[in-house]
Amino acid sequence: MDADPQANATSGVGIDPKSVKAGIYECLVNDINPKDLVITTENPNLDLIPSHIDQVGAEIELININNREYMMRSALGKVRDEYDFVIIDCSPSLGLVTVNALPASDAVVVPVQCEYFALEGLGKLLNTIKIVQQKLNTDLTIEGILLTMYDSRLRLSNQVVEEVKMHFQEMVFDTIIHRNTTLGACQASDKPFSCMMRAAKVR
Repeated sequence: MDADPQANATSGVGIDPKSVKAGIYECLVNDINPKDLVITTENPNLDLIPSHIDQVGAEIELININNREYMMRSALGKVRDEYDFVIIDCSPSLGLVTVNALPASDAVVVPVQCEYFALEGLGKLLNTIKIVQQKLNTDLTIEGILLTMYDSRLRLSNQVVEEVKMHFQEMVFDTIIHRNTTLGACQASDKPFSCMMRAAKVR
């Protein structure tokens, strides 16, 4: 489920956001059944509920709705039993749509780029999660912190890894996502990583 108005998860699996007529925005604001919006992707066993730029308006339109923090949980309830996992891709900001995603979730994976400013955002996000756990979803857990965009050649990357592990210890996943040229090519070609790897093997 792409809950980011930038629609990177949508384009990342080969769907042009400009071609999307309805997405999660319409589920939240217009009460459209998410089952009607599911797109089958070329990646095996991966379906998508897309996003588009109009989703920016959801932040404003949700403000005056009663129980607005639970709109996404209500929408997800109509499809979640049909899948083993439902992943909600959120924007980096802590707006109302992101806050909507947390009560709808069982657990949170927190990606952190190995860059200095990412550390500032991490503290704010964890504080927001704590508030949601106290007031909106007592069952919500933090699955772990995932370090990304790591370049072992850069001192800053290594410093960020050390600092995050020192402060958050067992919360940090052992796996670290390195910078990778193939991942960059995926973004440029709007193809999932697995599809790029299959194409490379065919060649």
